Amino acid sequence: MRIHTLDRSLVLPQPVETVFAFFADARNLEAITPPWLRFRVLDPAPIRMETGARIHYRLRVHGLPLRWESEITVWEPPLRFVDVQRRGPYRLWEHEHRFEACAEGTRVLDHVDYAVPGGALVHRLLVARDVNAIFDYRGRVLAQRFAAGG
Repeated sequence: MRIHTLDRSLVLPQPVETVFAFFADARNLEAITPPWLRFRVLDPAPIRMETGARIHYRLRVHGLPLRWESEITVWEPPLRFVDVQRRGPYRLWEHEHRFEACAEGTRVLDHVDYAVPGGALVHRLLVARDVNAIFDYRGRVLAQRFAAGG
């Protein structure tokens, strides 16, 4: 299994506590996910975020309906958390979210290790482009949202 890595960094002009609180609400993932994925959180609110929490989603990838289950494996407010796909379209998906205070506000760092079914060709033709587009969209929405005060 070939593991791919995505690293992203974004600076948001708000304090770490404010930014982390936004990410600590699992429902906010709907707002920062591109509409073309038709992403929805299935669990009723409120979702208690902590180590061991499991969150269930529904989405569409290239028109195919999928279910996704994530587990929070690390929960260290307001510095970081890790979500791991337990059920979903990837062979592996481990996403570490880190939050660091900086002069401009908060640096949000994403590190994702992932593997796809279908190997290198599927990754090159579909998945790499999709993952980058999702994180590009997410960065734009977060920058707009937090520029307006969070």
